[in-house]
Amino acid sequence: MERLHWVRHRWQQMVGVDVGRGWYSSAAPLSSKSPLDAQEPPAHRLTGKRRTVVARCGPNQSEYHSVCKGYLGNSISTTKYSLLSFIPKNLFEQFHRAANLYFLFLVLLNWVPVVEAFQKEITMIPLAVVLTVIAIKDALEDYRRYCYDQKINNNSTSVYCGKQHAYVDRRWAEVRVGDLVRLCCNEIIPADMVLLHSSDLNGVCHIETANLDGETNLKQREVVRDLPQQGSEFHPENFSSHIECENPNNNLRRFRGYMEHPSKTRVGLHSDNLLLRSCTVRNTETVVGIVVYAGHETKAMQNNSGPRYKRSKMERRLNVDVLWSVVILLLMCLTAAVGHGLWLNSLKDPIYLIPGDPPPALAGFYMFWTMIIVLQVLIPISLYVSIEIVKLGQIYFIQNDLDLYNERLDTGVQCRALNITEDLGQIQYIFSDKTGTLTENRMLFRRCTIAGTEYPHHENARAQELYEEPAAEGGCSNTLRSRTSHRSLSCRSLSCNRSSTSLNTLTRDSDTHSHDDAHPTLTRGAFSSAMECVVVPDPPLQLKLGGLSSPLAPPLKQDAAELSHILDFFLALAVCNTVVVSSPTQPRHMVQLPVPRTPLSTLEDMKLLLQKLSLPRFALTSPTSANAGAQPNTPPQPSLTRRLFARGRSATFTPNTPPDPRHATPTAGATTPTPDGTPRNLTPIQTRTPSPCPSPSPAPSPSQLRAPLTGACGHTKPPTGRDASGDHNTDTDEDDDDESEEEEQRLYEAESPDEAALVQAARAYGFTLLGRSPEQILVQLPGTGPLSVPLLHLLPFNSARKLMSVVVRHPVTGQVVLYTKGADNVVMDLVPSDAAGGDRTGRQALIKEQTQRHLDQYAREGLRTLCVAKRVLEEAEYETWLKGHMSAETCIENREELLLDSAQRIENNLTLLGATGIMDRLQEQVPETIEALQKAGIRVWVLTGDKQETAINIACACRLQRPTDKLLTANCDSKEACEILLAELTEEIRHCEESNGGTDAGAAESPEGAAALGFTLVIDGRTLDWALQPDLEKAFLGLTQRCRSVICCRSTPLQKSQVVKLIRDTLRVMTLAIGDGANDVSMIQVADVGIGISGQEGMQAVMSSDFAISRFKHLKKLLLVHGHWCYMRLANMILYFFYKNVMYVNLLFWYQFFCGFSGSVMTNSWVLIFFNLLFTSAPPLVYGILDKDVSAETLLCIPQIYKSGQDSQAYLPSTFWLSMLDAFYQSLVCFFIPYFAYAGSDIGVLSFGSPINSAALLIILLHQVIESRTLTLLHGVVLIGSAVFYYAFGLVFSVVCVTCNSPTNPYGIELHFMSEPSYYFVSLLTTVVALLPRILIRAFCNTISPLDTVRAGIMDRLRPEEYWTCVSQWKDRLHSKNVQSSRLPPSNLSINADPPHTTDCYPEACSVLS
Repeated sequence: MERLHWVRHRWQQMVGVDVGRGWYSSAAPLSSKSPLDAQEPPAHRLTGKRRTVVARCGPNQSEYHSVCKGYLGNSISTTKYSLLSFIPKNLFEQFHRAANLYFLFLVLLNWVPVVEAFQKEITMIPLAVVLTVIAIKDALEDYRRYCYDQKINNNSTSVYCGKQHAYVDRRWAEVRVGDLVRLCCNEIIPADMVLLHSSDLNGVCHIETANLDGETNLKQREVVRDLPQQGSEFHPENFSSHIECENPNNNLRRFRGYMEHPSKTRVGLHSDNLLLRSCTVRNTETVVGIVVYAGHETKAMQNNSGPRYKRSKMERRLNVDVLWSVVILLLMCLTAAVGHGLWLNSLKDPIYLIPGDPPPALAGFYMFWTMIIVLQVLIPISLYVSIEIVKLGQIYFIQNDLDLYNERLDTGVQCRALNITEDLGQIQYIFSDKTGTLTENRMLFRRCTIAGTEYPHHENARAQELYEEPAAEGGCSNTLRSRTSHRSLSCRSLSCNRSSTSLNTLTRDSDTHSHDDAHPTLTRGAFSSAMECVVVPDPPLQLKLGGLSSPLAPPLKQDAAELSHILDFFLALAVCNTVVVSSPTQPRHMVQLPVPRTPLSTLEDMKLLLQKLSLPRFALTSPTSANAGAQPNTPPQPSLTRRLFARGRSATFTPNTPPDPRHATPTAGATTPTPDGTPRNLTPIQTRTPSPCPSPSPAPSPSQLRAPLTGACGHTKPPTGRDASGDHNTDTDEDDDDESEEEEQRLYEAESPDEAALVQAARAYGFTLLGRSPEQILVQLPGTGPLSVPLLHLLPFNSARKLMSVVVRHPVTGQVVLYTKGADNVVMDLVPSDAAGGDRTGRQALIKEQTQRHLDQYAREGLRTLCVAKRVLEEAEYETWLKGHMSAETCIENREELLLDSAQRIENNLTLLGATGIMDRLQEQVPETIEALQKAGIRVWVLTGDKQETAINIACACRLQRPTDKLLTANCDSKEACEILLAELTEEIRHCEESNGGTDAGAAESPEGAAALGFTLVIDGRTLDWALQPDLEKAFLGLTQRCRSVICCRSTPLQKSQVVKLIRDTLRVMTLAIGDGANDVSMIQVADVGIGISGQEGMQAVMSSDFAISRFKHLKKLLLVHGHWCYMRLANMILYFFYKNVMYVNLLFWYQFFCGFSGSVMTNSWVLIFFNLLFTSAPPLVYGILDKDVSAETLLCIPQIYKSGQDSQAYLPSTFWLSMLDAFYQSLVCFFIPYFAYAGSDIGVLSFGSPINSAALLIILLHQVIESRTLTLLHGVVLIGSAVFYYAFGLVFSVVCVTCNSPTNPYGIELHFMSEPSYYFVSLLTTVVALLPRILIRAFCNTISPLDTVRAGIMDRLRPEEYWTCVSQWKDRLHSKNVQSSRLPPSNLSINADPPHTTDCYPEACSVLS
């Protein structure tokens, strides 16, 4: 049904007539109307490219049936079959395989009398067995899907019923588009809904999308703006708006549409207004939404594509060899047909010919088809089923490998693609992301530069180094699961009426508790260890801020402009993000405090204003003054957060109450004039004396940090002077304890670890993010109480812009300010440095120059850099931009392009505030893993969006680049320069090769040759754009093949996929891409093997991957051990299958030379059919699952053994044809030794076939023993069991069967022959002669020139001391070989296209991140 629905949808798209502009066409002017705006019958809109949604109840109830009746219901069905359709549909799917069609053809052919070879029922047995086994497997899988569907469809939810005028419980399957659904805390969303109402006063709710994309941090969703009922209780009967939105699609991060109110006002809809199916409501009591997509049209179901399927390299090779087997079969049948015709033609009136028989030519034609039936076993029908079984067994062992298990995350390897396990053993290129893949992606704030002044934060660095090791060893890191568990309990204080029952498949982790659950105070939100929660302020920077906020500080000596930059810098860090603030006891923190907004002319005015904002207990005082001002008789007051954020205290928010003009605090929506006369919205808060908030104090030493670090990390601040001295204000102890307890529970839920680190850094300096809503952000500045920052617009991060911005109204000056943070190369280009940009004094140019110098220094130290800037907008300028931006938000077509253009119009002419350096350490054992992969002959490329210097530093630290390697940099501004540079770099390398002894191109392009030469290419994103163009691809590939490794910096997701595709298709090599974030999905899907890392950036990469691991170090064993085993096992099993089928079928072919090519056989048809289907089918399965040519320890110690899989040594065309020749030889021996042994005797045909079958069985079974590298008890049981099964079947068949093999009679034949000694002598002699050449040739080759796998297998059988001696000698031999072949580039190598292009990798630089 899914396919039929898709076909219908595509047909409607093709034939639908849309006279207006297309869905992706350019936007029309606002004054013109599209056809959707015209007064057309609603039914006609179903065939267009949008959908209209109206409420099922209320004023639009009459319109509902004509508009929404064509939409799917919410019932889901992921099953393929029903009871009636199972047999026909399953057979139809199975006969899509060419092998099954081939055997079906043989079954039908055997029913033709003139070509019949066996009894009709016998030829049906192989096909029937294979079809039955696969059908049973499919039925079990489909039944499991059916049970899951029923469980989902039978969940209940509250839907508004127009007849009963109340919310009633309905099954998920009964929900329809247009229904108004009410959800409570912890309930799972049943369908995609537009959020219409939230119990939160600010119109937001939080959802957890872990069931959808694996991300465990909370996402904030907003109620549609300007709803008539917004801010009050929602009445479904009064909802009369229409929704126009895009058709269903699988883009989880995009939703385009608009809502048209009865007043004809349109409000744009976006992804923040959409609640997606299978997500969970968190931290919100009640939400109400209208269903826009249901069932299979929801984004969750659109992304449910099932298991990934890729064709492996070996499978493609297998299909070629199957075709060769068909060719051999046709040749053998053609030979028999010609031979039969010639034999009949040579006879002169034989007495046994029946009158009316066909002439010899026609008889030969009939015999061709008869031989097709007789020799059908040559095509291995059970091979494909056996391969599936073997791969399932291999996956089982991979997933249960304890070395690949991450105990902290409680996760192992996930095999999402079930049919490419052998490709893991043939990888030649690895393309890796850097952040989160090679590094931890646990960002730690290290240093910053503000207004051109660098603040190194040495104490912060020492504190992090001091506590890094104890934090790691202590095991206190919270896993993603534990944080999810904490959040699932965070709604208890909200008195939710009910909580949902977790679905096993949707919220599989919600019921799982880690060891951290016993310590509820260790909820760190976005941070996973104690070290990440603490930022020790830099003393000079703290001193400047302390002097501003303290009323007792001496007069300020600093430059007012510099201090203004500092304030704006940290304010930008606090507000320019999407961090959600939550707590186990409160859903969110949001208050609003109107402040005087006057222009600040001097630094002293700024200080006075902040001191005015500093209510009495917010002032930073000395211990003496604090104690002097204490009043012991005053009862302790509750803390600020408990007084302002207590549930049930919403009486202070009175949107419908007119303001009292005598009070200073206006009501919501009231306006106050600004100095320029522009009205401004203000929001009320009752005026209460807030509790103290300590200002930054001198930086503590690492020893002073022990107490905070061992506690909770929700809110850790440096101890103040009062704390250090031991004097406490007894009057405020209880308040401080209450507030401290509240702050310790605060969680920062960040979508990116960078955001969490920057927010924590701002918090260390007193710029604390307390909460956010769609309209405002609550922050706390040094020495002040909570300030409400009106949030006018949020321009989210975009990979094209590489920026994120917020437009706010400054809480102090009242100006409209744009705060921006993003990639330094982008921000720097947007900062003017001349008078044209308003820089009359040259100060901005100086700041830009100094900041760039600091950025380069940060990059050389391996820090992630980020620039922060701002722009002050005039009111008129802002209003002009706002009109265009609102138009873009309400547009459906081309919304992304219009919003991008709108953001770029405002993100220019910026004022540079500063930059940050964030540390991201390497994961454990990354250098060892990359070194082992390179020794295995795998070329490792790093594709990252970071700066060039940062990527180089990481490359040195992870041993991707050796200290002796030369670095080639490619940075160009034009295509012509890129072309010249690529040619010059290639020529210089070639010159270097020739000057060092002459290296041919083939050696240079091999991994060994490239490794010996010692060049690493570093190319930036702009140059990569030129290099990937068709006319420069060849030059780029030629250069990269001569380099040991390649680093692509500043690369976009699209460039990553283009690079992988270029290498894969042009060089025809096996590629592997590994990453951890959404920006890596494209290259993961393009590569032959995609691996996702379940890290800090959600699960998008994992969900798009073929295999998922938790750490980069696991890649070493996954490839070098499991990849090697899977490839060798499967390759040898496939060759063995071809061998045994050809060997046995040839016995029947040789017999045709002695029976006039009549199609007769010397064995009964039952044994003939069962020989390959039953008697010899089990040993190859055990062989393919359990065989182990080299131990895991040896494969890890000597990675060079992996090259055997890269070269496909086990399964080449030559090995296939050698196996065919060996099968032909063994069949000749197996047939003619018994033939000559019984020549001249009076034995019958079936008696002659008995020793041949017996010898063939022994030869085939012992052949596998020779090929096996591992013989266990299970191997012995299966091999002996197969032989016993054959003989038992033969004896029973000869005793019982009388007429079951008409026209022959096998009764007593096997019993008679097994009682004669000659039977055993002939069988043993035949077996020895048939296998002797293989044994001798194998012994000769392994003695004269053994393969690495053979040598390693011999080493595994040595004693431990001898084993390690051999391993050491092997490594020494490889090292001496590399030393002899290494030709280091001259130290004076210079490339002059761009200065300079070559750089040394200094060892001291490598120690930064190691």
